[in-house]
Amino acid sequence: MTLKKLACRRVQKLTPYQSARRIGGVGRIYLNANENPLSINYELDSSVYNRYPDCQPQEVLQAYADYAGVKPEQVMVSRGSDEAIGLLVRTFCEVEQDQILICPPTYGMYSIAAETNGVGVIKVAPREDFQPDAPAIKQALDQNSVKVVFFCSPNNPTGTIIDEDILTDILEYTKDRTLVVVDEAYIEFNMQKSMITLLKKYSNLVITRTLSKAFGLAGLRCGFTIADPRIIGLLLKVIDPYPICAPVAQVATAALQKSNLEVVFERVAMLNEIRDSFAEKVKKLSFVSKVYPSNGNYSLVEFTDGEKLFGYMKEQGIILRDFNDKPRLKNCVRITIGTREEMNQVLEAMERFPQ
Repeated sequence: MTLKKLACRRVQKLTPYQSARRIGGVGRIYLNANENPLSINYELDSSVYNRYPDCQPQEVLQAYADYAGVKPEQVMVSRGSDEAIGLLVRTFCEVEQDQILICPPTYGMYSIAAETNGVGVIKVAPREDFQPDAPAIKQALDQNSVKVVFFCSPNNPTGTIIDEDILTDILEYTKDRTLVVVDEAYIEFNMQKSMITLLKKYSNLVITRTLSKAFGLAGLRCGFTIADPRIIGLLLKVIDPYPICAPVAQVATAALQKSNLEVVFERVAMLNEIRDSFAEKVKKLSFVSKVYPSNGNYSLVEFTDGEKLFGYMKEQGIILRDFNDKPRLKNCVRITIGTREEMNQVLEAMERFPQ
């Protein structure tokens, strides 16, 4: 027996999530992972490193609860929102019996989390405007044992914000039988469109967030789940004993203080302005077919030949993210918004693109 055959059959068949660091390549400008190009430095207290951290450090929960406008018992902190996605699948889906539902194109980790844990994936195509197709979703829910529905808002990679009326319609339909997760990893780039206020009415709503994007702390790996305390309690039965380390807890708490939040949102405003300016300029290029409206720190651009453009930019040392093989995204490339200088270099390289 080979070592490969010792693995679970579902793992043998699994195609791992192709993160930016796995497939990005080597370049001089990295605009393929939706990272914030701007960071904040914090002083750390190393005197606590000889002790195990709390599973859920109270100072972190309180700081995020204050920021999000909820109670600490509604918050769970984890290793990024990726861990939260996996925990939701493991906690609420029976192996080889239940399914999750997604609306691709969307974030790839939802399906990876399900497949890794022996849970099925139901895919329902969105409408032409990339909003969820509520009637089709309801039909799929009636025909399958779907325990968790995942929406990404703003959606990665399209930048679409979910329509609140559509979301509430689905929340009403799924009461008492299905969790509806809204992944708000990029919500700080359009904060007024958060669905967090709906938590007061819908106990089956779950919000996931992260410090990786607007906060410029992708290397920290710190995410949050906001939900009914009963859901949080169930997730805490499954989470590892020490999900975040002491330095992470210290930095997360510091990042959520008022003075640092002011800096974060100043930089968000700047990145939004850079994004919108870049979109206006890039859409004027003759080989650009469409620039999708974005509510995140990225722009999804459709080119006449996206694969060729992606390869050319890589040769220039500018690493982007190719979405050519995703549903309805042929010839599309996602471009993370970097500094003003980086985006100018992107435009200058594109203007030299040999057609």
